[in-house]
Amino acid sequence: MDLQTFTNMIVWLVVTVCCYGIALACAKKLRLNPLCHPIVVTVALVSLLLVVSDTQVTQFQSYTYLLHWLLGPATVALAVPIHNQWDRVKKLGVNGWISIAFGGVFAPVLACFTLYIFDAPMTLQLTMMLKSVSTPFAMSTADAIGGVGELAAVFVIVTGIVGAIMSDSLFRLLKISNANAQGLALGTVAHAIGTAKAIQKGEQVAAMAVLAMCITGIVTVLILPPLFSLFIAV
Repeated sequence: MDLQTFTNMIVWLVVTVCCYGIALACAKKLRLNPLCHPIVVTVALVSLLLVVSDTQVTQFQSYTYLLHWLLGPATVALAVPIHNQWDRVKKLGVNGWISIAFGGVFAPVLACFTLYIFDAPMTLQLTMMLKSVSTPFAMSTADAIGGVGELAAVFVIVTGIVGAIMSDSLFRLLKISNANAQGLALGTVAHAIGTAKAIQKGEQVAAMAVLAMCITGIVTVLILPPLFSLFIAV
């Protein structure tokens, strides 16, 4: 690694972290206004800087690879709220599992049906089915079932941001105050970004979101590829 590349790595890592810090400050200043979600503001700021500095996205990804690597330890750390709330997790029972299963199936099916009505290409429909699982799961599964991995990542990120932004308003509108219900909804439909939102709402909500996110992702990866292989074979 030459000095210029190392310098660029340090600069973009610092810039990205600073942008996120600014985004958090804005969110707190505006009393967590949904339209100023930290992820949305961070993406906007970083994108602006990329345009101004004429830096390609691929270059930015290589410079900030360390942040991508840290997703691993961060994911493992999500086990902490589940461990601390294990007694509540055990008490979910059949209702909890049914809620996760229904949400994990209903959200992608509804999205695919909408695309089907508008006669969207089959590739796009297959990719949309993965909008509610975390990015690594979505990209690998999309390639396995005939979708587009990169496009799946876009759908996942947009779904997560919309879920995080709209969740509080929907909970108030539907009068959903139960922590278990809020957590399961965020984790099942809005995956990792929804789980980050759940962490802000308390450890019990976070534990349920992590549980739902993990189960939805694992089941999707295990079921969809063999299901579509069988469908194609028939």
